[in-house]
Amino acid sequence: MQKSIAIWPNRCQNVIKNGNYRVKLYYQRLFQAPAEESFFLFGPRGTGKTTWLKHTFTDALWIDLLDPREQRLYSMNPEFLKEYLDGTSHKKVVIDEVQKVPQILDVVHGIIEEKRGIQFILTGSSSRKLRRAGVNLLAGRALWRNFHPYIAFEIKDSFSLEKALRVGMIPLILSSLEPKEKLEAYVDLYLQEEVKAEALVRQIGDFSRFLQAMSYSHGSLVNLSNISRECEVPRKTVDSHLQILEDLLLGYTIPVFEKRAKRVTSSHPKFYFFDPGVFRVLKKQGFLDASTEAEGLALEGLVAEHLRSWIDFQKEDCDLYFWRTRAGLEVDFILYGEQAFYAIEVKNNKTLSSHDFRGLKEFQKDYPEVTPLFLYRGKEKIKKEGILCLPVEDFLKELNPSATLPF
Repeated sequence: MQKSIAIWPNRCQNVIKNGNYRVKLYYQRLFQAPAEESFFLFGPRGTGKTTWLKHTFTDALWIDLLDPREQRLYSMNPEFLKEYLDGTSHKKVVIDEVQKVPQILDVVHGIIEEKRGIQFILTGSSSRKLRRAGVNLLAGRALWRNFHPYIAFEIKDSFSLEKALRVGMIPLILSSLEPKEKLEAYVDLYLQEEVKAEALVRQIGDFSRFLQAMSYSHGSLVNLSNISRECEVPRKTVDSHLQILEDLLLGYTIPVFEKRAKRVTSSHPKFYFFDPGVFRVLKKQGFLDASTEAEGLALEGLVAEHLRSWIDFQKEDCDLYFWRTRAGLEVDFILYGEQAFYAIEVKNNKTLSSHDFRGLKEFQKDYPEVTPLFLYRGKEKIKKEGILCLPVEDFLKELNPSATLPF
């Protein structure tokens, strides 16, 4: 019989197999909660929100709206929360998966207005039901924070680029002894539990086809008309499905960089699934498909998610863009803010050629203030044709979300 032991109990977990034991390893998450203000904490399922909260807010009153009994209780009588708190001395309250009972936010709002010194931590894996219910998200009285999958800096020497490109960085998946099967189940969870159970779409089959079609748009421009034709559904349906995907935090789009534009740029945003493992499961690999193509897109998505995590940790405003002209010149990522202006190109190849730098050089002509970076699968950190070229694995490992870029 396999036994389980745990080490480092104040950290979020991963699991490895060691003989007859399953050893739970814990990685310290770098997310920092607001000290006193109430906040929403949104992130996809399996990213470790609940685990982190239980180790961070050990004395908090915990309300789990995934529990059917508690969900029924607060759905029928959300005012019970106020009555409950009137009888306790808790100053920190966690409401897990708050989108399950949106009306409870009206009660939370009222309690915050009473200035009783109670900090609410409101977690969720979807904002769709909250918006559809017309709730005001506490009218700005609670901060908004995002929780991401692991980044390389968090797991340090345990980070494997090859593994990340195959199964991603979701803690729930990395803790599994069968990550590919777990990924399949993870995608099914969203299809059945989130989409079907909440009746977000009329035809679950249409949404399944849409998901697979979007896997071919990962790292590419989003053309809703083309996707509509491919899925054989109206464009309005595709637009609605894309919004569902973003609301469930499974995917996101980034806009084109247009500030002080000197050239005509693309009118379409670029799309990414939030995790390369999810992308690899959805993009069914066929006999005629080149594995390097999928790996390259997975790498680009992995870098994108790391940059999003870095941005969410920064105190200064900073946004993520890409650049693409109508003539086809492109730079994968533009980091732009008051203190940061980087143009970043990502390639899956281990060698360098002058052609690889074309987009960065053209962008530099229009924006000489930018710092260009070229990330590739080689091992050497070099400067070529005036552009700093970095091994992508080193870049990810050194990307400290609580510090400025080290390059």
